Amino acid sequence: MRLENLNFHHLRYFWRVAKLGHLTRAAEELHTSQSAVSAQIRQLEKHLNEDLFLREGRRLTLTDTGQLVFTYADQIFGLSREMLGRLEGRSAGVTRLRVGSVATLSRNYQENWIRPMLTDPSVSLTLESGLLEGLLERLLQHQLDVVLANETVPSAPERSLHCRFLGSQVVSVVGPAQRWEALSLRIPQDLEGVDMAVPGPRHALRMQFDALCISNDVRPRIRAEVDDMAMLRLIARDSGWLTVLPEVVVQDELRDGALVVTGQTSELMESFYAITTPHHHYDELLDRLLAGGPRSS
Repeated sequence: MRLENLNFHHLRYFWRVAKLGHLTRAAEELHTSQSAVSAQIRQLEKHLNEDLFLREGRRLTLTDTGQLVFTYADQIFGLSREMLGRLEGRSAGVTRLRVGSVATLSRNYQENWIRPMLTDPSVSLTLESGLLEGLLERLLQHQLDVVLANETVPSAPERSLHCRFLGSQVVSVVGPAQRWEALSLRIPQDLEGVDMAVPGPRHALRMQFDALCISNDVRPRIRAEVDDMAMLRLIARDSGWLTVLPEVVVQDELRDGALVVTGQTSELMESFYAITTPHHHYDELLDRLLAGGPRSS
């Protein structure tokens, strides 16, 4: 089959059915009939001289060839989305940058990272927050340009990703200044029985902290487990407990003297990563951010 004979209209219909896993839903999305969608797919199969689906009643299952074609179609239409997203606003002289950030990442860190763009009138930012897997799916579909995370992700043949290290910082134990200012604690030895707020179980820091306490036979009194760093910041400020978190989360409270660092250990570290797709067509804007180095304060 020659490239000029490939009908991308047929390919799009196939892609939506394979993506949604349902002929009726695909027809509804495409604003056409099921029979029209089926006819388009049959024409594509005829041109390729290969079956793309196994048909068992109303159930459609991708064949091996169908899975291969779907992988390429996903990239083709994903890049089309990226192209449209990149072009949107160009006529007005605006460059769009779409940034995803995992919910457990400090919003202060995210703001520090994008700060060079905040005074650039030619930049339009889209900022999203969510679970890592959901953000990676949107990245692979070219609906995001970069995902900021505090953990690495493995690359795989079916999910090729680039993970760039941005920097790391020591994680601190902080507390209200009026109660803890004169104290310097050994971490974790002096945390036995102490009221504490800590990151939630899904956070990489929590695993580090738990392992450190277990290895030293220390049992702090966990009063709150918080995934969202913005909420953990409020609890650190208002609860009176000690809190385990990166200093960037409470940089304003530390600078103003409302909170103080009561202890640190090099065994508690948070790292930051920028995740992109290898086929992403970087623009100068994203290149500058990726090359800018750590911004932890």
